[in-house]
Amino acid sequence: MAGSGYTDLREKLKSMMPYRDGHKGSGGGGLPREPPEPPYDRKRRHQEDSGSEPSDYEEQKEEEEARKVKSGIRQLRLFSAEECAKIEARIEEVVSRAEKGLYKEHTVDRAPLRNKYFFGEGYTYGSQLQRRGPGQERLYPRGEVDAIPEWVHDLVIRKLVEHRVIPEGFVNSAVINDYQPGGCIVSHVDPIHIFERPIVSVSFFSDSALCFGCKFQFKPIRVSEPVLFLPVKRGSVTVLSGYAADEITHCIRPQDIKERRAVIILRKTRLDAPRLETKSLSSSVLPPGYNSDRLSGSNRDQILKPKRSHRKADPDAAHRPRILEMDKEENRRSVLLPKHRRRSNFSSENYWRRSYEYTEDCDEEEEDGSPARKVKMRRH
Repeated sequence: MAGSGYTDLREKLKSMMPYRDGHKGSGGGGLPREPPEPPYDRKRRHQEDSGSEPSDYEEQKEEEEARKVKSGIRQLRLFSAEECAKIEARIEEVVSRAEKGLYKEHTVDRAPLRNKYFFGEGYTYGSQLQRRGPGQERLYPRGEVDAIPEWVHDLVIRKLVEHRVIPEGFVNSAVINDYQPGGCIVSHVDPIHIFERPIVSVSFFSDSALCFGCKFQFKPIRVSEPVLFLPVKRGSVTVLSGYAADEITHCIRPQDIKERRAVIILRKTRLDAPRLETKSLSSSVLPPGYNSDRLSGSNRDQILKPKRSHRKADPDAAHRPRILEMDKEENRRSVLLPKHRRRSNFSSENYWRRSYEYTEDCDEEEEDGSPARKVKMRRH
């Protein structure tokens, strides 16, 4: 072995198998080795060595898609600073009325750093759906959300009709999205089976941007580069149709909401748009025999408030009602366990059920008077 120039068999083996360096330890007594190269570095080095940069074809394809998006966008600067201030004061009134519980339940949808106010027509989306995915959205039964306020017709819609942005009588759905700094709405396409085109939005309070073709990742939140970045000024009108409305997603990124911003979205629902039935809606919200009048006025305000948790804002929750984990567990237990074994310390999500079931139990106790009932009553 000495004649071959090696004093240790391990050195000879290493010289014969250099590709194993970096994958195993030195085995003791061997020469020091460099730490293994991270896989992504190897991939990056391979790309640099092979010169695999975006090809001219890929660049042309991206430019072509951007042109298609632009072809479906129309922007106008219609509202002056004075008109914006008047409309913004009206938006503040909407926020105030919602905080006082003066709107119907499905008119208001709250999320971290973003609140939505539905008028005319409202619809289910995101985690509200029994089945997830595009095409599963449904309109609420008629009358489940408040009517479009008169000031929206007088101050916004009328001017759009005068400038021939939309025809008279086109709008039957108005949504106000109110964003706080850092708020966002994830990439989406306005449901094609729910809304006619075009989609019209008017911006207020501050300048922002609309991005097309982004992909969101979360924890921490990250957003890919957009196919098209569209600046949106305060008082400007943005009209989406064609490719921009139907063939590519649009979103608002957190980094583009630097100040409070509100947008009024004006749309028309399709005549054949699927709609929830009143029975299916009531069965999913109220127990049998529950008096819906108990959810009106101040009672509704007190009861609905606990539905919202106050966890740290998560942009992923832009289309997700807040339900506490403990509430989910309570709901699972109430379905799986027999009635006499269910927990009686109801969580915030089920607060309104407590008063209802407690009343039932008291009535049954008076009629029945069984020992099992007395035991249950002592647990309350």
